[in-house]
Amino acid sequence: MYPTFFDAVAVRADARLRAAEEVGAVLLVTALTAIAAQISIPLPFTPVPFTFQPMVVLVGAAALGSRRGTASQIVYLALGVAGLPVFAASPILPQGALRLLGPTGGYLMSYPFAAFAAGSLAERGFDRRYVTFVLAMACGLAVVFAGGVLWLAAGMQPARGLSSALATGFYPFILPDLAKLLVAASVMPALWRLEGR
Repeated sequence: MYPTFFDAVAVRADARLRAAEEVGAVLLVTALTAIAAQISIPLPFTPVPFTFQPMVVLVGAAALGSRRGTASQIVYLALGVAGLPVFAASPILPQGALRLLGPTGGYLMSYPFAAFAAGSLAERGFDRRYVTFVLAMACGLAVVFAGGVLWLAAGMQPARGLSSALATGFYPFILPDLAKLLVAASVMPALWRLEGR
């Protein structure tokens, strides 16, 4: 196992200070996820908005590792369920716990699992090089899409099901998300190079 970027830069020896650093790092990624949700573009043909959240979830989890990355997304969901306006703004989807029951609920609920996947691969050194980090992020993004599309399919009429879910929750987003992924995948290798200096 490799140290995560957080482990490499957090140098507090005192257990209490180390715990405070961990909590601070988790809350920072939670806040960045909430901020990324506010940069959303509603699309007229789908209830799923275009956001930058998945990239923040995946890069944040790579920096923190699987355990802390997962925790950051669980905190994010808990804040949203509690009614704080951390989910993407939407004229048709409510804030609060009902958002998780709506059409975007599968994407949101997949974030802890995607963070765990990306964080686990980072703990195996996948975040040190661009190509391997693209792979790690692609695995996490696949988790997000699987959760989102399956949730959409379950909520649709049986006759339309999966094909309609793919048309509204996958096909319009896969190319833009892959483009975002290719850009975002440069973040962790660059941070590691800076840390090495």
